[in-house]
Amino acid sequence: MQPPPLPPPPATIPYNPRKRVTPAQSILKPMSQAEMAMYKQYHGKGTSRLTKRKRERSNDADDRDRPPAKKATGDVGVVIDHYNSRPEVGVVQRLDSPIIGLKNFNNWVKSVLISRFAHPALHQKPQQSSGPGRGQAGKVLDMGCGKGGDLSKWAKAKVREYIGADIASISIEQARQRWESQRSARFSATFAALDCYTQPLSQAFSLDLLRQPFDVVSMQFCMHYAFETEQKARCMLDNVSRWLRRGGVFIGTIPNAEQLLQNLDDLPPSAEDLTFGNSVYKIRFEDRKRRPVFGHKYWFFLQDAVEDVPEYIVHWDHFVQLASEYNLYPVYKEEFHHVFEEHQEHPEFGPLMVRMKVVDANGESSMDEDQWEAANIYIAFAFEKR
Repeated sequence: MQPPPLPPPPATIPYNPRKRVTPAQSILKPMSQAEMAMYKQYHGKGTSRLTKRKRERSNDADDRDRPPAKKATGDVGVVIDHYNSRPEVGVVQRLDSPIIGLKNFNNWVKSVLISRFAHPALHQKPQQSSGPGRGQAGKVLDMGCGKGGDLSKWAKAKVREYIGADIASISIEQARQRWESQRSARFSATFAALDCYTQPLSQAFSLDLLRQPFDVVSMQFCMHYAFETEQKARCMLDNVSRWLRRGGVFIGTIPNAEQLLQNLDDLPPSAEDLTFGNSVYKIRFEDRKRRPVFGHKYWFFLQDAVEDVPEYIVHWDHFVQLASEYNLYPVYKEEFHHVFEEHQEHPEFGPLMVRMKVVDANGESSMDEDQWEAANIYIAFAFEKR
């Protein structure tokens, strides 16, 4: 008997998804000649696989009994995944950023903040007169240190000891590598991945390391994530204040809540898409009317920096009131464009703008109007512990 005939093959169904995440033409788009040349010469650390680093054995019994950290989910998971996925590019590739003018300006503002408020706090105590730490003074906590972008600023401040904490573990590894590769970083540094908004510093750093209080705590472009809940904001402020000495300073940069909410109010009443911005940045709110003190969420996009991640409004007056419960009191608050107006003719900070390529020798800015608008959604602040 002949075997029964095989059934006809099923008709081929063409690939035609109805819910695309990206447009069809964005897949397998050829690189330009400039992109191919850049990646051919690319030697940034972000391209190399990070080796697993053994965690130092703790002598603390509580540390040994602690269960392993759980994988973050929700908005926190989105933020962690975003910053972990961003590569640490080399200095040359960083100069090719389409918003390099904005990045330089933001770095200049941070340098002004560090020079004006961190330097005096770091050098209030007697400096060491001999030994390997000669000429160095002060201890810094960089909470939300990211990939270590401010390490060179703290090296110029001649700090003696630096502690870096961030929620993104890959960013922490890249920060450690950056510190190890810096010839000018002649200060001791300790890094740890930690959610400083839900966990105490003592969970990642030994009590011996924390026993000597900090002179400065710095939180740059990250504190607003703590204002998802009151509990997170209080945990953050406790981590700032508990280990900061009296007379020490707490400096940082955050989005300007008043301006963001004014831009939201300026949208037409009939608008369903609550988005505003320009070619450099976009901010999207989910609700026009509901404005809680904590958990007032919006989505933020910044070209070549932030890929549409959830952030939270920091209502300044409520922040000041809450900080006072932790003995922290404001001594400075300025919008970024006011920082520029205040210091552009300063004998130190004016020339620094040229060196940091914020402006050229003729005073011409390297930012276009869209970058300037994006810079001015931020404020700089300084608090003192009393």
